[in-house]
Amino acid sequence: MRAPLPASDEPGPVAKSRTSGKPVLVLGLGSSGDAAARLLVRQGRSVVVVDSSRTRRLREKAEALAGMGVQVLLGRRALPKTDFETAVVSPGIRPDSPWMKDLAARNVPVMSEFEFGAENCVCPLLAVTGSNGKSTLVALCADILAAAGFRVRTAGNCEPPVSAIAPVSNALDWIVAEVSSFQLETARAFRPRVGVLINLNPNHLDRHGTMAAYEKCKKTLFAGMGFGDTAIVPERLAAKWRRLAPEARWVCFGTGKGADFRFAPGRIEFKDGVLDISGSWFDNPVMGLTAAAAAAATAACGAPASLVAERVRAFRPLPHRFNVVAQIRGVRFIDDSKATNLAAMESAVAMAGRNVLLIAGGLLKESGLGRVARALRQRVRRAYLIGSGARKLAKAWRGMVPCSVCGVLERAVREAWRDARPGDTILLSPGGASFDQFGSFEERGEMFRRLALKTGGAR
Repeated sequence: MRAPLPASDEPGPVAKSRTSGKPVLVLGLGSSGDAAARLLVRQGRSVVVVDSSRTRRLREKAEALAGMGVQVLLGRRALPKTDFETAVVSPGIRPDSPWMKDLAARNVPVMSEFEFGAENCVCPLLAVTGSNGKSTLVALCADILAAAGFRVRTAGNCEPPVSAIAPVSNALDWIVAEVSSFQLETARAFRPRVGVLINLNPNHLDRHGTMAAYEKCKKTLFAGMGFGDTAIVPERLAAKWRRLAPEARWVCFGTGKGADFRFAPGRIEFKDGVLDISGSWFDNPVMGLTAAAAAAATAACGAPASLVAERVRAFRPLPHRFNVVAQIRGVRFIDDSKATNLAAMESAVAMAGRNVLLIAGGLLKESGLGRVARALRQRVRRAYLIGSGARKLAKAWRGMVPCSVCGVLERAVREAWRDARPGDTILLSPGGASFDQFGSFEERGEMFRRLALKTGGAR
């Protein structure tokens, strides 16, 4: 086993795509677009970047790119009439947007920034997708691989963009990449060495429209895989999804006896033995599946199974993912602000136990709000609803759980604390995005932490 080596930041060789000499269009100047433009410049390509906004931060990025010879057009609604060779698209650009329709009408090939970055990486990728829990699985896999002596970086939806890592990928053994459905929408030939679907639940239906369309995006992760690649999916999907890439090796995880990596209370079972994870953060039916998926994924990458239990025990939750931020007078305050869909919220409620005072709401991304009825009835004593989705949730959950429409987070925390008794859990697990009231889920979680400490001391 090699000793772990830090990945060098010294750029290595970057593959040059065959080019017609026409410029490449980059849509969006967020972190993905900026990274893609810089990678294209390294390849000697002519680059045009377009963004509909014109913020101070974007102007600063535009100035830096202009110094590299990139043409940046901010505040634009229409695309320039230039004859582009291809377009590299940031994940925030919707496939039904006027820009995308314009490119389709002009027969300009389109690819996602994620796929563009991946095809320019020298080292293999372990790619993780799913409806929720991706960031935790990515962090755990990277931790296990690093402990095994591999030089590893995380990238993708969890930042930095893959295009930013591609120039230094010659110094890496693995990139562990988080891949969202937005990034997979325009992927056409993406081929990871190891691909993982952690789960599949309704999410982002405000963008994808139907569950079938959302599932189609997730399947794209595996469609290009072939001999020598490993596809890892939940047990219930293994037989059906195997047809996506029949030459790949398929591995499944779950709680059933047919799973290749099976979670049972306190352990993960697989053909070569048993991993003891008792007492860890993953020793429950929700997070246990994440640990089983990590064991399967890192084994496919060549890491010894013996390291999985060790790193699972040492793992600490990511910020805003089921973090206990305060324990005051027998009441726990848990920040799960990263739960931006109902499936993630349902998982958090299950992990929190009974006597939950749930703070939920925000910008809802799906319909079928009653699908969490069982969790609400069994574990939630009262729901405190915030944001633009508050009244919709109150209407949908009527009869399942008592609801208070609070509107803002401060009032929700104050009322939950007023109603709390020793042994209760005040859980922020919104089930919706934060952008109706906050700049990010991080900002929402941090405000909850401050309110918990302030309000908890006020009784």
